[in-house]
Amino acid sequence: MVRKKSRSQVLKKRGKKKEQHLFVSILKWTTGLFLVAVLLACALLAGVYAYISRDLPQINTLEDYRPSTVTSVFSDDGRKIGEFYKQRRIVIPLSEMPDSLINAFIAAEDSRFREHPGVDILSIFRAFIKNFKAGTIVQGGSTITQQVTKSFLLTPERTYTRKLKEAILAYRIEQRFSKDEILFLYLNQIYLGHGAYGVEAAAENYFGKHTKDLNLAECSMLAGLPQAPSKYSPFRFPERAKQRQIYALNRMKEDHIITNLEATEAINVKLDIQPRKNWFIERVPCYTEHVRRYVEKKYGEDALYKQGLQIHTAVNIEFQKIARKSIVKGLTELDRRMGYRGPQDHIASLQIERFCAKVTKDLDGAIPKQGEVYDGVVLKVDDENQQTLVRVGNFQGTIATENITWARKPDIEVAYYESKIKRPSQVFKKGDVIRVKLLNEIIENKPIRFGLEQDLTAQAALLSIETESGHVKAMVGGRDYRNSQFNRAYQSRRQPGSAFKPIIYAAALDKGYTAASVIIDSPVVYKDTERDFTWKPHNYKEVFYGPTLFREALVKSRNVVTIKILQDLGIDYVIDYARKLGITSEISQDLSIALGSSGLSLLEIVNAYSVFSNLGYFIEPVFITKIYDRDGNVLEKSQTVRTKVIDMSTAYIMTNIMESVVKSGTGWRIKALKRPVAGKTGTTNNLYDAWFLGYTPRYTTGVWVGLDQEASLGKGETGSRTASPIWLDYMKGALEGKPVRTFNVPEGIVFSKIDAVTGLLPIEASEKTIFECFKEGTAPTEYTPKPDEASEPDDFFKQGMEG
Repeated sequence: MVRKKSRSQVLKKRGKKKEQHLFVSILKWTTGLFLVAVLLACALLAGVYAYISRDLPQINTLEDYRPSTVTSVFSDDGRKIGEFYKQRRIVIPLSEMPDSLINAFIAAEDSRFREHPGVDILSIFRAFIKNFKAGTIVQGGSTITQQVTKSFLLTPERTYTRKLKEAILAYRIEQRFSKDEILFLYLNQIYLGHGAYGVEAAAENYFGKHTKDLNLAECSMLAGLPQAPSKYSPFRFPERAKQRQIYALNRMKEDHIITNLEATEAINVKLDIQPRKNWFIERVPCYTEHVRRYVEKKYGEDALYKQGLQIHTAVNIEFQKIARKSIVKGLTELDRRMGYRGPQDHIASLQIERFCAKVTKDLDGAIPKQGEVYDGVVLKVDDENQQTLVRVGNFQGTIATENITWARKPDIEVAYYESKIKRPSQVFKKGDVIRVKLLNEIIENKPIRFGLEQDLTAQAALLSIETESGHVKAMVGGRDYRNSQFNRAYQSRRQPGSAFKPIIYAAALDKGYTAASVIIDSPVVYKDTERDFTWKPHNYKEVFYGPTLFREALVKSRNVVTIKILQDLGIDYVIDYARKLGITSEISQDLSIALGSSGLSLLEIVNAYSVFSNLGYFIEPVFITKIYDRDGNVLEKSQTVRTKVIDMSTAYIMTNIMESVVKSGTGWRIKALKRPVAGKTGTTNNLYDAWFLGYTPRYTTGVWVGLDQEASLGKGETGSRTASPIWLDYMKGALEGKPVRTFNVPEGIVFSKIDAVTGLLPIEASEKTIFECFKEGTAPTEYTPKPDEASEPDDFFKQGMEG
């Protein structure tokens, strides 16, 4: 028998069915709404993605990574002498980066770099929370890939829109490039402070070595810099930099890249962090600047500063060092002869302690070093003991009077040897603030000795060419490039004085003169009626010497004879001749050019003299031997082009005559070289400029000395006294260890014994004879007249005698 369900049970069952139906309906609606929300969200994201992606840059530009890189300049032996750049970056492959460096950067900047697809969601979420709480962007969650994106493809603005762009591009980069390719871009592009872009430039900046040679301590130091290179600068804030290094090492330890022991050892390594040497300033600044101007003019600013050219030059670093030392030595000696220009200041006795305290503070606890120059103050002048007591900070020493005999008051009318100091009171007073050099090492209980110093005022330039190749081996444009970047070897135009005379004499040899021609050295007057001007030229010592051999006139640098030769040749002829020798500057159209009145550059006149050394051939000076682009393609390669411009025999005779300038003329100081040398001094009438131009079979070198403001160097400061010692010091160093060579005698040269007075063949009564060189067919055939047969001079020389 079946029991009927009660009404309450039926109602209860119906309620449950309704509840189930309602739940299902709600579930359906909820699911539908969720799906709609998801779809809307996807649509929104797609819309945002489409909106943001519409103007995203193309990542295929990263495939040909050609960033702005350093243009490097090298010496003749491949040593770096200079760099030019907008961003100092040296691109190197990942294979030249040690694992320690790569791992340190990954640990410090993006520990999940090898795992994420370009964006690390966890890092972004953490950064989002912090930024939301701060109300602004205070922290980035950028991965290394995102940093590559920001550096190469986006602007540095800090907005959420840019972050979304960054994330999209980072993902795309990860799809296109391998992790190692991304690291290559990152580690070569990143800025690491003090002008260094990329790890190679940073390794050179901070440690003076290549990236491949870095140890773990150095690698971790670099890895700590990307967050804030200026804030964590190892130079300016070493303690902060150390903390960042420790952070990088700890991250490497936590990621099990290094052991605790390796981390501890790296932390304890004392790093030798020193500012990178500026080779541009320290090695050959004038030469490198000359190269920079040329390359920028020919290839453009972009190529010079961004395209990583490799420029190889002809300069020899050792020659350059010798040249700079020779100039400083020569100018220091000149400065002594010019006299002492007085103290820098004079202070009262009550101010001495304060002054010395300042000097002590400037020393910063250091002990003065032998050979260095310091500010001192005179405490006592002791004529009786012939010494002066001087204090430098807390150190007291003496200046012996024998070391200041040069310190007379400057007087351009009095030679240095005519006025020497005999008592210290002639120079110093108590309270004088002076510059002093420490002459001995400071040792306890030993007297301290000082020497008087002063800043140099004169300038000098030197240029030296390898004769046969035209390679410019050394060029110094002034005594100190830091104080003056003006290149006095190339940019300056100064009167060469008698150094121009060989050009006139060479021109004469090509127009019928011989080394034995006789010219009358006698007074002459030239009148210019148009300008109402009368010129009475004279020789250096204002003496006239009568009949003078052509050779002797140049050897003794006779002004009047040279003027007469110029007048005979014609001014236009001589100017044209000078052009053939490489003189390009404007030359005056008057007889004063016989005395070197037209301004020339040192380079021009060295070029001219090199023609004599090269037996009549002109060779364009070579500063740059090769230029490569960043891919190793040759852009430019020097060629030695020899152009015959004057007769070979003329060139040799000029060399032979100028050898006599050294042996018995104004260049006598150069005999100390003890090698075959030809050369000529140059001095302007007002003693504004002093020159020596000379050459050996290997090198042609020129030296100029003068004041920038064109004032007299002082009595007796001729090219022989002032310039030739610098030339001699340089050439001694440049030729050291090289075998002695002689000048080659070309075909067409004959030697003949002549009377040293008449220039004719000698007779028994001839008092002095010499062997002279001649072009074939020009040697004298007539004999010297006997005393009772002497003839009258020809009309030309009569004119000279009557003038």
